[in-house]
Amino acid sequence: MNIKIRTHVVIPGELVEEIDRLLGKRKRSRFVAEAIRKEIQRLNFINAVKETAGAWKDEDHAEFKKGVKNWVRRLRDEDKKRLEDIS
Repeated sequence: MNIKIRTHVVIPGELVEEIDRLLGKRKRSRFVAEAIRKEIQRLNFINAVKETAGAWKDEDHAEFKKGVKNWVRRLRDEDKKRLEDIS
């Protein structure tokens, strides 16, 4: 959805000056919209982490008992052996 809505937002003067210095007055809206988009992504991520906290149970994933690094290495070694066997 690309509908744009004009809104009134109060921003500290030093922030406006910094935006203008970096990008110019004509790019304020784009800058603010992108900053808001990034902050929304960050907050959604934090909320997802909080909501799923505790969902992972070590006893449900015995394959990781020796560490994920070892598990990945074992999978890669198995793939390598399989490739050698068919070559």
